[in-house]
Amino acid sequence: MQTPKEITRLLVAWSEGDQSALERLAPLVESELHRLAHHYMRSERPGHTLQTSALVNEAYIRLIDWKNVRWQNRAHFFAVSAQLMRRILVDFARQRHYLKRGGGALQVSLAEADSFPIERGADLVAVDEALRSLTAMDKRKGQVVELRFFGGLSVREVAEVLNVSEETVSRDWRLAKVWLLRELGRGTKQ
Repeated sequence: MQTPKEITRLLVAWSEGDQSALERLAPLVESELHRLAHHYMRSERPGHTLQTSALVNEAYIRLIDWKNVRWQNRAHFFAVSAQLMRRILVDFARQRHYLKRGGGALQVSLAEADSFPIERGADLVAVDEALRSLTAMDKRKGQVVELRFFGGLSVREVAEVLNVSEETVSRDWRLAKVWLLRELGRGTKQ
């Protein structure tokens, strides 16, 4: 089993143009990419035509096509991977038009805001739009949601990626969840 430092070393080498580093890196990150994709696909409607492996493959293709990326560390790589997967699913949802505005939207009371579950059938497009609005208002809070919820990173890893304290990440996470829940609730009342 490779250490996070080895993965980071390979990411940096890949950033510097070493294609053999990419070849050595791919098998090391595959299981984590599958875990991220599985996390996303659990939130999708039953019978979704995009499968976990296809989501991983699409994200991987987009990642290797990126040029001039300066990977900071493994957490940065997986955060970007998670963001790509979310974008792929949102694009897929928009393309297929299978989600209706407000249909199946998440209904959660503020008391339940701490768990912030996205259940099957949740409107991924509405979540994406709410997250974009949050990011436009407060970029760091948007990044925290992206990294924590979609990227599956720990508070410590998010703090490392964003170069802020763990307390700041925890506070931003709590406030962002409440804001997003309120925004998603507005979409169901229109």
